[in-house]
This record gives sequence, C-alpha cells and structure tokens, in this order.
Amino acid sequence: MNFPQQFSRLASRAAIRKVTLALFLVVLRASATLAQTTAYVTNALDNTVSVIDTNTNTVTATIPVGSFPVGIAITPNGTRAYVANSAPYVSVIDTATNTVVATVRIGQSLLGVAVTPNGDFVYVSHGNITGNVSVIDTKKNTVVTTIPVGLQPFGIAITPNGSRAYVADTSSRNVWVIDTKTNTVIAAVPVGGSPQSVAVTPDGGFAYVPNGINVSVIDTGTNTITAIVSVGPAPFAIAITPDGASAYVANQIENTVAVLATASNTVVTTVPAGFYPFGVAVNPNGDSVYVTNFNSHLVLVISTATNTVTASVRVGAGPYSIAVTPQVPIDMDQCKNDGWKTFTNPAFRNQGDCVSFVNRIHQ
Repeated sequence: MNFPQQFSRLASRAAIRKVTLALFLVVLRASATLAQTTAYVTNALDNTVSVIDTNTNTVTATIPVGSFPVGIAITPNGTRAYVANSAPYVSVIDTATNTVVATVRIGQSLLGVAVTPNGDFVYVSHGNITGNVSVIDTKKNTVVTTIPVGLQPFGIAITPNGSRAYVADTSSRNVWVIDTKTNTVIAAVPVGGSPQSVAVTPDGGFAYVPNGINVSVIDTGTNTITAIVSVGPAPFAIAITPDGASAYVANQIENTVAVLATASNTVVTTVPAGFYPFGVAVNPNGDSVYVTNFNSHLVLVISTATNTVTASVRVGAGPYSIAVTPQVPIDMDQCKNDGWKTFTNPAFRNQGDCVSFVNRIHQ
C-alpha cells in the first residue's frame, strides 16, 4: 500500500471516529438535558423560594419573593414559575436566571396556583371569606378577569385539555368547576370536610380531592363523586404520577404519605414522611415524589419504585408547596428519531407536535 492510500484510509477512520464521538456527545448532551429537572419550593416563613437540582438533590438558589408564599406552579415550557404570596401579588420567576422578573398585583390571601396546559393563563385563588379566582394573562402578566367561586378557595387543578379548572373550597366544602372558555362556574361538587387541594389524572377522567377526612374522587365527565377513599388522618395535599397509576397523599397528623392505586382506589402502602408533610409533587418521569415538611424545613424524596425515602434536602423555613419543572424538548433534535415519544408532560401525538412546541417556547 502506498503512502497516499494509507493516509487516505487512516484519515477516513479518523473521520469516522470523530463523527461517532460527535454523535455520542450530542446524544449525551440531549440525555443530560432531558434528565434535568428542577424543583421549586415555597418557604412560607422566610418569604423565599428554594430551587432544588433534582439530579443531585441540592439547593442551587434561594429567591426572595413576597410575604408568606404558599402556592406555586410552573408553565408547561418550564420558563416561568408563578408564586402566590399572602401579600397582594403574585411573583413571576424566570427559571433560567432564578430571579423575579414581574409581580402581578391581585389581592390579599393568595393561595392556590395553576397554569393552563397551553401556558397562556394562570388561575390564582383568593383564600379570603369572599372567595375569588383571578386569571392572569401570562403574555402581559396582567389580570384579565376575576371569578366568584364561593367562600375560601384554595387548591386549583386544570384538566389536561385545559377546558376545566377544579377549585377546592375549604369553607363551603365544595369543589367548584370553572369553564375556562367562559370563566364561569358551571358546577359545584360537595365533598365534605375541608378540601384544600385537588389533582386531576393525566387522562382528565378524574379529580382527586383530599378534604381533611378522606379523599373524594370526582368523575370529571359527570362532576359526581364516584369513590371515597380513606387514606389516613388529615389528608392535605396530593399528586398523581404521570402514568396515572398512583396518587400520593400527604397526611399531616400521622406524618405519612399514603400511596393510592387509582385503578382500585385503595391504599397500597404508607410511607413515613417526616414532620408535618404539606406539599407533594412528582417529577416528570415518575420515579420520585417530593414532599415538603413544614416544621422540619426539609423536602423528602420518595422513590416510587420502593416507596421509601431516599433523600432529604434542607430548604428554607416553613416549606409549603412544591412544583417540578416539566421535561420538555428545547431544540428540534430532541423531537427526531422518536424522541418526541419520550415526553410525558407535555405528551406529543407525533414529531410535528413536538416541533411546534419547540417553536412556541422560542418565540
């Protein structure tokens, strides 16, 4: 073999190795990006939000917000977190810089927060005795309407198709159903007790409502209660796994989290969960549940595979609510080669849906 031929072959092999390495690094970077999620925790007693890197379970930032922050929700594209303060405004956090970039003045005793699936609107409950829910336009960060909903609205959940908002009202003992197209109340579902939170299954079929006594299960098609589940004393907060198979319910008096199988609406196990568990959230791939401990200033991490506590993270004083950033595609390449199938929140029907989502978040 002469020198030019040998050089050409070596160069070709080197080029192949270089391309292979480049592809590996692209895949590695994409995998790292997809695996990266962040949890945001409202610390009610020190007026801050703690930011937790869920890969390392360490606090990476602490963000000053308003007085006594309670509810928190993150937009579907993961770029903004909305925090309800008991002072008369909502703090808007840019998740890229972890700074407050806007405040939306609403009223006193703000409690629950939920974002519509398209990210266009935020629903915020007023926990006073003349209850209302305010609707914020996320493009302008201004209130576009206020909806009377009863006495003391608290937790809010919006159906996956965005057509309904379910609002737990602690004083009237109802769950109010809002038509998000008209922003009017279309139903009231009596659940008893003192309902303070609500979660809707990923398929939109059911709303689960802890009411301080048990958990009421509402059929969203008929807005009637189809089951009542005993989960332990003083059930307060709830979160449902992305596959809809399990609900995790924080019981404040016995300091546990009950694991409820949604297919049978039965409790399959309970997990010791620290001291006064308040908020619950599940990460997008469903392998971990995060539970705030109001009195111990910790966030506990529960493995859904074993239903045991695997880590604890010290945050600020009085951690109340918690929300986890969605696992969303950030560029076109993550939509290709069936990559669109790996996303669950939001889920896509095809690659085109995924590409359209990427285009929207970069507008």
